[in-house]
Amino acid sequence: MHEMSLAEGIRGIVEDVARENGATRVARVVLEIGELASVEVEALRFCLDVVLKDSVADGAAVDIEAVPGSGWCMQCATVVPIAQRYDACPQCGGYQVQPTGGTEMRVKELALGD
Repeated sequence: MHEMSLAEGIRGIVEDVARENGATRVARVVLEIGELASVEVEALRFCLDVVLKDSVADGAAVDIEAVPGSGWCMQCATVVPIAQRYDACPQCGGYQVQPTGGTEMRVKELALGD
């Protein structure tokens, strides 16, 4: 389960930003996670509950925004929506689709307290 290491990385980012800004508490964490990022969102939520306990973000609201997947179809030369890697192009049915969006994961926003 790589979600635990992702959660620990998020905690590190949150703690670094809080420290840099002199905050002793984080009230809200907003994450963007792409649909093609290979992250199980519910598992990540569980891991965040565990790793944020007794940190500056203990009790913080965690909002996760999904970023839709998209890809470049090499056969029809079009950017198309895709729900998962290796999906066929919805326009031409070809399988030469290179993901171009929805693969990212980032801390988008933090609401600092104190």
